[in-house]
Amino acid sequence: MSLPVLLRGAMSAASKGVRALSTSTTMRSHDDIMEKWPADKFDRHFIDYFNRPEIDGWEVRKALTELHDFDVIPDPKIVEAALRACRRVNDYALSVRFLEAIKIKCGSKKNRELVYGYIIKEVKPVLDELGISTPEDLGYDKPEFFIPEPEKWWEKKWYAEYGFDKKPGFQY
Repeated sequence: MSLPVLLRGAMSAASKGVRALSTSTTMRSHDDIMEKWPADKFDRHFIDYFNRPEIDGWEVRKALTELHDFDVIPDPKIVEAALRACRRVNDYALSVRFLEAIKIKCGSKKNRELVYGYIIKEVKPVLDELGISTPEDLGYDKPEFFIPEPEKWWEKKWYAEYGFDKKPGFQY
């Protein structure tokens, strides 16, 4: 196809106020392929990636982001490898945020108690070995500046959830 024909097509689309569509095909991304992998191959990929001795901080963040983008809660073995990688690149904050992301991915409060509790129980020896605190140990599971104000928009269930309903003289 010659250049004038291409320009004519683009100009006619622009003059009609219509955006020209691209006819090129997109290549499949790496993620599409990984979603079809069996669970053990998926786990092995991330464990091997995190266990690389030459891994740097950018690569750890890239892998954690990629892992978080999948609709899975990582196996405790992957969590252990990721925590060791975070410690190897000396990024304590990233390890705590990774644990927070896992908790959020667990969904409802009941699932968080079951699944997140299970994961923390399984990786507890690694957390102790590496000196990493959980978000709950650091108080990140509670809002820092939560001030109960019943006349404001606060939901009533929040007072019970954060223990304010047990304080003496507190009513809502």
